[in-house]
Amino acid sequence: MAKILFVVTGADHWTLADGTAHPTGFWAEEAVAPYQVFTGAGHEVVVATPGGVVPTVDRGSLAPDVNGGQEGADKVAAGLEAFEELRRPVALENVDLDAYDAVFSPGGHGPMEDLAVDPASGRLLTETLASGKPLGVVCHAPAALLAATGPDGTNAFTGYRLTGFTNAEETQAGFADKAKWLLQDRLVALGADFQEGEPWAPFVITDRNLVTGQNPASSTPLAEELLKRIG
Repeated sequence: MAKILFVVTGADHWTLADGTAHPTGFWAEEAVAPYQVFTGAGHEVVVATPGGVVPTVDRGSLAPDVNGGQEGADKVAAGLEAFEELRRPVALENVDLDAYDAVFSPGGHGPMEDLAVDPASGRLLTETLASGKPLGVVCHAPAALLAATGPDGTNAFTGYRLTGFTNAEETQAGFADKAKWLLQDRLVALGADFQEGEPWAPFVITDRNLVTGQNPASSTPLAEELLKRIG
C-alpha cells in the first residue's frame, strides 16, 4: 500500500484584478475522482494544506451543470462526504516527503491565491520533482509550480512539458478578463513547454515523473496514470 499526499489549497477566495474576493476553494471532482482511484486501489491518502486549515470546496463545483446533471452532482457530493481525510489535514509546512510515495494536487481557483506564492508548497514540489516520485497536478493546481523557485531565481519546472487550465478555458468560464493573471501565461513565462488540448476535454501530459492534467475532465485519467507509476 502506498501513501499519497494530497496538497490542497487552503484559500476560500480568489482576489480578482479589481480587488474583489471571489468565493472559491478546491474543485470537488478534481479531489474526489483521484481519491476514489487511489483508495479504490488500496492506497492511503493524507491531505495537507497551508497551516493545516480545513480546505473549502468551491460551491460552484457541486452544481449539476458542471457535473453532467443532477446525478453526477449527487455522486460528487457523496464522494466529497466520504473523503474524510479532507476534514483532518496536516500542515503543509510540516510535511516530510520521505513519508510519502507520491504527491497530487487538485485545482480550483484556490491555488491561484495561496499555493502560487507558498514557499513550503514550492519547496515540496521541488523536492518531489528531484526525488523521482510521481507528481500529479491538475487544472489550476499548476499555479503551485510558480512557487518552486530556487534562491538563484530559477524555477524547477522550467523546460518541462506540462499543461494546465488554458486561457481559452478561462475565457469561456468568464474569468479571463477579471483575473490578475492567467495560469497559461505564467507557466509559459517561467519557461515551461505548455501543451494545450481542446477546451474541457481530457488532456494529460507526462514528462519524467511529472503528470499534469488540463481541466476537471482530466482528473481521472491523470490519477490512473499516477497509479501506474506508484510502487
